[in-house]
Amino acid sequence: MSAGPEEIAAAIARLKSGGVVAFPTETVYGLGADAFDAKAVARVFELKGRPANNPLIVHVSGAAMAREVVADWPREAEALAEAFWPGPLSMVLPKSARVPSIVTGGGPNVGVRCPEHPLTLALIETLGVPLVGPSANPSGRTSPTSAGHVRASFSGGDVLVLDGGVCRRGIESTVVQLVPAPRILRPGVIGAAAIERVIGAPVLRLGASDAGATGGPLESPGLLRQHYAPRTPTYLVREHQVEAALASLPGPVVVVTSGALSAQGPNMVEPLPPDAEGCAAALYATLRRADDRGAATIVVVEPDAAVGEPAIWDAIMDRLGRAATRWNG
Repeated sequence: MSAGPEEIAAAIARLKSGGVVAFPTETVYGLGADAFDAKAVARVFELKGRPANNPLIVHVSGAAMAREVVADWPREAEALAEAFWPGPLSMVLPKSARVPSIVTGGGPNVGVRCPEHPLTLALIETLGVPLVGPSANPSGRTSPTSAGHVRASFSGGDVLVLDGGVCRRGIESTVVQLVPAPRILRPGVIGAAAIERVIGAPVLRLGASDAGATGGPLESPGLLRQHYAPRTPTYLVREHQVEAALASLPGPVVVVTSGALSAQGPNMVEPLPPDAEGCAAALYATLRRADDRGAATIVVVEPDAAVGEPAIWDAIMDRLGRAATRWNG
């Protein structure tokens, strides 16, 4: 059931009073608070149990509001906003003085994006200030793609949930750092090649060894080694390893797969779509269903990346690599 005018009015009142509202986007549901209110942002960290050095992305209604969040808005940012906003692209730039340091995990830069959801855009425009919006789930756990997922994690007293339906993209936005040089910090459905075509410059990719190695402020959300993880122990296997993994891991097992596999004995199967966009959209909901089945173990079969956009498969494998432990027998 979608939020109506009364729910939206209540959400605005909650935000103006320093409270927290979960809002829908095209990627995942965000846990929102006034990005310029340090106390409200601290409440988001508290509710999520989020490490203080893990920055938040600031959600804006467009390029004009983004300029209030960043200290500099280069030509590349304007071009990317024109090409991809509203949409699943976050840009990391030097933060403005208005942004509290808690938002950026103590770092000098801030991530900013314009979400592609009419309900949330209307919320931000009516409120008149940007919102922080990390995924609306306990830190490190599987991201929410429906209002029900959010309500399963937080009480109504702590978080007012705006129901905007199921998120159609299903995985978090691409994060690209623009200064001093373009670099993807977190992969998403918008890949490096698409960004390069817009800005006319090469885009580098953050290496796994670069992510938060110093223990200081992280450059982007999504860089923690364990992230997006179900509560149930979860392993990532290749297709030829499934039989051996089922024989050795504690059962019953839920197998998450986009291939043809039938459950044997007490084991269960949760299917994933075989195409990149479908798999991305269904990934978190499928992991949540697997988690709720009461099994001892979840086994995720590495998908065949033959059908669909390579950048989306890269993003899916990034999420699975952080949600699951690679099983090597």
